[in-house]
Amino acid sequence: MAESSKSQPADPRDVESIDAIIAAAYDVISGPAGKKRDWNRERSLFYPGALIAPTASVPGRNDVDLAPQLLNVEKYIARVEPLLQQGFYETEVARRTEQFGRIAHVWSTYESRHQSNDPEPFMRGINSFQLFNDGKRWWILSVYWQHESPEHAIPGKYL
Repeated sequence: MAESSKSQPADPRDVESIDAIIAAAYDVISGPAGKKRDWNRERSLFYPGALIAPTASVPGRNDVDLAPQLLNVEKYIARVEPLLQQGFYETEVARRTEQFGRIAHVWSTYESRHQSNDPEPFMRGINSFQLFNDGKRWWILSVYWQHESPEHAIPGKYL
């Protein structure tokens, strides 16, 4: 196992079910401005070698408008920590889950706000979680997402 997983055991309540690990994934990144996130909790959710892949515009490239940025957990933390310090709350508003045995795919529609009581989200999108159960707990193998945009509105079936 990767060092971060060995040294960061998960809270059993965070990884006991698909519902629990998805809720923990949203909870750990959410919080008020100035609040340091619990990055050890974040690390504990991900299987060693897991990928975190935001879909984003690619500076300096005119051949594609969006591409995945493949990050490990540490690179993701370094990328988002300053942004989350401004106040960030992400909540799941809809979900579709497919499961076979110990694998699952969760299509999770989200809304993002700067403050928990903001009436409207500043952003929406869909997270695609790939999960694995090792017989003892659930792990996130990867999470890949895309923000909603005028060109890519969230279809009604995902709301």
